[in-house]
Amino acid sequence: MVHGNERIAAQEFDCFESGEKEEQMARFSEKFLLGAATAAHQVEGNNIHSDYWIQEHLKHSQFSEPSGAAVDHYNRYQEDILLLKEAGLNAYRFSIEWARIEPEEGSFDQEELGHYIEMVDFCLAQGVEPVVTLHHFSSPAWLIRRGGWEDEKTVGCFERYVRYVLPALAGKVRYICTINEANMRIQLEALMKDMMQRMQHAAMTNKEKAESMQKKAGDVQVGINMQSDMMAAAMDSAAAFGFQDPRKLATFVSPGSTAGDLIVMKAHLAAKKVIRELAPEIKVGLTLSLHDLQAYPGGEAYAETEWADEFLHYLPFIEEDDFLGCQCYTRKCFDESGSVDARDAVSFTQMGYENYPKAIGNVLARVAEKFHGDLIVTENGIATEDDAVRRVYIDRATESVAACIARGLPVKGYFYWSLLDNFEWQRGFAMTFGLIAVDRENGFARHPKESLAYLGSLRS
Repeated sequence: MVHGNERIAAQEFDCFESGEKEEQMARFSEKFLLGAATAAHQVEGNNIHSDYWIQEHLKHSQFSEPSGAAVDHYNRYQEDILLLKEAGLNAYRFSIEWARIEPEEGSFDQEELGHYIEMVDFCLAQGVEPVVTLHHFSSPAWLIRRGGWEDEKTVGCFERYVRYVLPALAGKVRYICTINEANMRIQLEALMKDMMQRMQHAAMTNKEKAESMQKKAGDVQVGINMQSDMMAAAMDSAAAFGFQDPRKLATFVSPGSTAGDLIVMKAHLAAKKVIRELAPEIKVGLTLSLHDLQAYPGGEAYAETEWADEFLHYLPFIEEDDFLGCQCYTRKCFDESGSVDARDAVSFTQMGYENYPKAIGNVLARVAEKFHGDLIVTENGIATEDDAVRRVYIDRATESVAACIARGLPVKGYFYWSLLDNFEWQRGFAMTFGLIAVDRENGFARHPKESLAYLGSLRS
């Protein structure tokens, strides 16, 4: 899906075509971490021991297609890292897949751990800073069967996994994100409640309800597929993990309770304690899914409540972290009735939310008012078929990041999402975020886009 407005936005890039102009645009220092990000399940392929793999293969699956071999990054990571380096980028954020490391509870796979250490070593050999995420949405299937992210025992399980992995990373990795988008479960809970209330009062056909819910799913920054047989999918998913009640299923990307939210924070604190104990030189933090929240007259209270839920109530758990990973793709607007579409929106992305690149700078500035550690943009990007639109987005987003640095904010890095076109969770392979296209029909051939080189040109 490419909107006509994306084509219009692409024309803004005409003034950046010459190499001379691109060199003048370099806006980040040599030491600034300028890179791209991936998540293991979305790029590696054949993650057969994870909760996602099971859900992708159900009769009534919410996934538009299974991940399969994904984009074969597991076998092709060297090629991908070299493309990143050759474009001028100096950092790569990627995740370690817990389900590979501990496929059965208490049983660890040293060979799989070795694979990730080889990735770290290859990055270092190329002069690329590896930034490692320990948990990026997907979990071992056994963890979900025993209660998942609503079970207090998950904290100890995560701590055990981190304690196993950490010694191999010590002395090699300088930055670790414990948990990706630690607030995602609460965001999904709020989304589902809002959707259910809307649907109960709406005289719509099932098709119209599904379309309305899919549009509303753009409120969360993850690939959610809303379909008319959601109840059948929920029942199948619950049964696959041994539950009769779908509400008992607690994957990381399912609606979470207040108690479940606290379990995620406890898991982060436990992981941080292990890292500080075994490798105190490593800078540790987590990442949060954040929006640029804007209020029209009458919407101020809604925006403030949303910010408290999305960010402020996590401060007691992260205030002693070394850095915060800020992940922002767009804005959300509010008026006296609550969340509304932006009145001046021009174009939208494949994901359904507004193309609004300067949101990231606004979020960094607001976060810095309360969080006083370093800031890293661990994800920011756009899903679009038009790479000229992607370049405009990167230009405007990084311009807003550079402005924050000029104001004295401690922003240490920017990671575009994503290095590769990949498996966008329940939305499958149709969402194209990548700086590199992958031909999955012809041997997973890589085709770097112009946006990759453009991003690399922004570092001096």
